[in-house]
Amino acid sequence: MKIHSFRTLRAAVSIAMAGIFLLQVTAISTGAYALGSAVGDMRQTTSRSGGTSCPQFTRFDVSTPGTINRQWSTSLGTNPVTILTVNQTAAGRLIEVENVIQQSLGAWTGVPGSSLKPATLGTLQRTSSPTACTSSDGLNSICLNQNDTAFAIGVLAFTRVVSADTAGEQLSASTLPSTFVGQILDADVLLRPSDAVTKFATPAALATNPNAYDLESILTHELGHSFGFSHSAVWRAMMFPFAPPPGQFTGTRPGSQSPDAALSDDDRTGLRVLYPDPNDTTHVGNIQGHILPASPLALPSSPPGVTGIFPAQVVAVDNATGAVAAATMGGWSCSNPGPAQFDGSYTFERLPVGASQSYQVYAEPLDGPVTPGDVIYNPTGLCRNSATDPGWPTQFACTLPPFATPFSARVRPGS
Repeated sequence: MKIHSFRTLRAAVSIAMAGIFLLQVTAISTGAYALGSAVGDMRQTTSRSGGTSCPQFTRFDVSTPGTINRQWSTSLGTNPVTILTVNQTAAGRLIEVENVIQQSLGAWTGVPGSSLKPATLGTLQRTSSPTACTSSDGLNSICLNQNDTAFAIGVLAFTRVVSADTAGEQLSASTLPSTFVGQILDADVLLRPSDAVTKFATPAALATNPNAYDLESILTHELGHSFGFSHSAVWRAMMFPFAPPPGQFTGTRPGSQSPDAALSDDDRTGLRVLYPDPNDTTHVGNIQGHILPASPLALPSSPPGVTGIFPAQVVAVDNATGAVAAATMGGWSCSNPGPAQFDGSYTFERLPVGASQSYQVYAEPLDGPVTPGDVIYNPTGLCRNSATDPGWPTQFACTLPPFATPFSARVRPGS
């Protein structure tokens, strides 16, 4: 199994856009939308590894309703106060915080075209344990007052995800075995315990505490990680790696009529890829292509076999609205039995289609403020070899190439 930690930073940033426009061409399937991935352990039998070293998305098993358990720790710091609320009674404070957690979960379970629905999740439980976030209990926990060595300078919150790299994997004798490679077995969200300079506030308390970070915005972002997302370099996306400044919320507040209002189209598209709804007939569009260097001499000589630019953020813009419909982390492809090939491929999936629907596509390097390391912080999620895993079969080995930042691309006619 693999343990991945995802971090949210608090630095203030600004973006300068620099794009290279590309025409559509064909490519084989590749990863998209900055989603987490895992490579099956090819040292195991085919029945356990799945028989392929192609990266598999990290996601929950949603085949049985109510099996994604959720709990949150009612341990809240009081000196200093961890979470600022309007209701100051002991019971009212917990209700106010729990409502924020439920709304944050609702953003991800309210996306049309996704099979991740409210009924997919188990009932949100409470625990009084101050150290409920552990990676071995199979309980998907939210902890608002648990310290951890991962809270380095600038880290407001992080999510620790444990995913299976074989079928039949168990965290312990009391947890169910995994059924596929990439299945999330445990996902815990931890917020930085409050200190002299870091405070969180519920939406109701934010107006009178403008120097606090918005609890709902932070939780919604981290829950995206818990469902399988990496970071996105799209400024408006909920999965952008930098938190909004104190007193502000990312995007639009969710409501009863539009629980997913907090998400961007990029977030929604990624969720549909992770958890597709087989009955969805609207979001079925695909765009595929390659990002190729203007000069082949610009490609790294090591490792061999690199024929395209890696990585690049490839963006699909809706021509009708001018909004980003989706952005994918391009640069590689894989066909069974693998391993991944760094040929510059990218693929958009689950885009809206219609008679008047059209998109413009461009690619850009991750050269600030978002860098490749903000998005690809688990190299073994794409490539494994004898250096990362002793005894790894040579025919399934690959090595992540050096990041191409910046880059110049060339355009060729589509087919």
